[in-house]
Amino acid sequence: MKEKLFHKIEKWLGNRTSLFLIVVAVFIQSIFFFFISLNNVYTETYDLQRFATANTTIRSPVTIENEAETERKTREAVQQIGDRYSISEQVNNERIGYSEEIFDAVLALDEEEEEAGTEEETENNGEEAAKLTAEEKIDRLRQVLSEDIVLEVSADAFRTLINQPTEEVEKAQKLFIASVEEVMDNGVRTENLQTAKVNVQEEIKYSELDPVLKDVLIEFSNFIVTENSFFDLEATNEARKIAASNVDPEMIKAGEIIVSEGQVITNEIYEQLRLVGLLDGERNFYPVIGLILLLIILGSVSVVEINKLANRGTMNKRVLAALLTISIIVVTLMKVVSFYSTDSNQLFYIMPIAMGALLLKLFISERLAIIMAGVYAIIGTVIFNGLIPGALNIEAGIYFFFSQLAGIIFFPQVKDRLAILRAGLGIILVNILTVLLFLFLSFEKYTLIDFVLNSAYGLVSAFLAAVLTIGLLPFFETGLGILSDTKLLQLSSPNQPLLKKLLVEAPGTYHHSVMVANISETACEAIGANGLLARVGAYYHDIGKTVRPQFFIENQLSNRNPHDRMDPKESAKIIISHPYDGVDMLKENKLPKEVIEIAKSHHGTSLLKFFYYKEKKKDPDVQEKEFRYPGPKPKTKESAVISICDSVEAAVRSLSEPTEEKIEEIVSAIMNDRIADGQLDESPLTLTELKVIQRTICDSLKGFFHSRIQYPNREEK
Repeated sequence: MKEKLFHKIEKWLGNRTSLFLIVVAVFIQSIFFFFISLNNVYTETYDLQRFATANTTIRSPVTIENEAETERKTREAVQQIGDRYSISEQVNNERIGYSEEIFDAVLALDEEEEEAGTEEETENNGEEAAKLTAEEKIDRLRQVLSEDIVLEVSADAFRTLINQPTEEVEKAQKLFIASVEEVMDNGVRTENLQTAKVNVQEEIKYSELDPVLKDVLIEFSNFIVTENSFFDLEATNEARKIAASNVDPEMIKAGEIIVSEGQVITNEIYEQLRLVGLLDGERNFYPVIGLILLLIILGSVSVVEINKLANRGTMNKRVLAALLTISIIVVTLMKVVSFYSTDSNQLFYIMPIAMGALLLKLFISERLAIIMAGVYAIIGTVIFNGLIPGALNIEAGIYFFFSQLAGIIFFPQVKDRLAILRAGLGIILVNILTVLLFLFLSFEKYTLIDFVLNSAYGLVSAFLAAVLTIGLLPFFETGLGILSDTKLLQLSSPNQPLLKKLLVEAPGTYHHSVMVANISETACEAIGANGLLARVGAYYHDIGKTVRPQFFIENQLSNRNPHDRMDPKESAKIIISHPYDGVDMLKENKLPKEVIEIAKSHHGTSLLKFFYYKEKKKDPDVQEKEFRYPGPKPKTKESAVISICDSVEAAVRSLSEPTEEKIEEIVSAIMNDRIADGQLDESPLTLTELKVIQRTICDSLKGFFHSRIQYPNREEK
């Protein structure tokens, strides 16, 4: 009871230590992200004076409105708007009416006189009509015309008009009214009244009318043409409002050159520098806070996800170091590429961002690869923001995320290193589609060269990602000691020297190891453990038996067993030594630590019951510890599964007629014995997983040891 309690406390402390290491690693990663992207949110300030000479070219770090300049342009636009005048229709109608009234009265008088001369009336009446003098006609006109006309038009003008033939009067009427209407419709103001009168008089002068009649019309024009356009305050204000609203804000755009090297800093330039915050560092404080908050959020997500892996036993210091190294490599590459990326040449398309996702999926897990793909994409939006504080390059972020996601999807299972290149083909497709997506969504017009160039960037990005992934594999596998699926596949090849040695020198053990590998891989995959690691570990777990292969029953071709003539203690010593002989051989051949641990712990501290009870018959006081393996006990799911499968396969093999019932009984008995003996106490296996393992092992063994038809031999025939 005390040992179990001590073990739980030790495991809890181990988890706390793992969490501490995770937090430290993520903190280091966040600090690196902070300093590498700091200049993307923090702008350099300058100590400049008015009328000094700039010693460097300074660009605006932000897009901001120059309100003072906008106000000046608005003021100028408003000042350019002149006064608005409205033409009085009442005055127009009045003046045109006066003109028509004069000519209509004269024409009516002539018409009346003609009618009187043609009527069949009495002679007296005829004489009376014929005897109307000019003065009488003038008097009659003055009686019927408006008072303003009578006051302004002279009797001589009426007299001249009366004496003109009707045709001439009608022609004069048309010319005069047309000229007056044209001038009045254009608006007559006080300042251009004389000009308007002159325009009408010029029309009259150059007409074909009788000179005397022209003089009369000129006199009429001085009376008729008058001011009809008056200042309109409402229209003027409306026009000025429209002019002010049409003024575009004067913007200082991010990246725009404010002052060039060698240029004198005028008052206007100085105010622009002050406006964009290049003279005072106060504004720089806020983007830095934003960057810190962003990194805190991303770091928290990373800690939670990495801790989940640690709780499942798939995270250790070396894997944590690999994650940190991959993050540093990916973000450093992004920073280098950003130095050469511009608005016109978007080189972020060429960034081999998918490399990070491929390495993370290869070395750690697919889920963490997806999480970190999002983290790298968000960091990319900051790094590729064109050094504009507060801006995020969303286009780059989407491209990075899709590219990494393509690498994860098209890299389902590692069978060889060519799988990485095949995944690269999928990344090429997604990269090009994403590039075309951005080009087609843009309002800008792109040429065929733009499509080809940007698509080529996407192709190069995928190619570099695949090549760099393959190139970095040896570094992580050897330098950091990370065990990848590609390394495991290499170790599983029958051409490996140790496996050849096992096959030649201990063929029975080799066959046993292959059987254990098949069963262990299936069981591990059923509980979500690393089946490939279990297979490779099972291949090498009994490699130590090649030191003395004849002492292990599966390699004894004859019926003679050397243990029959040996002391049980000596036999136990030989049997117990094989895991540790194997460890020495594996270390000598530089096999991964995970494989060595499986070989070392696959028997745990279990008891060699056969030799123990054999010795106990001779010496009842024999100590049990002399016949136990020194350990350690399995600490991972893979090693625990192999330890179970190793015992189960050997036990089932010993059955002369293995039936399904016998197989299930042996598997159940061995697993219960392992649990009761405490051999699985240090492994992370749960009771639920143990049930799944038991069921999977039984199914596998039933398939291997199925019943066969008994063919009759010659004697039976």
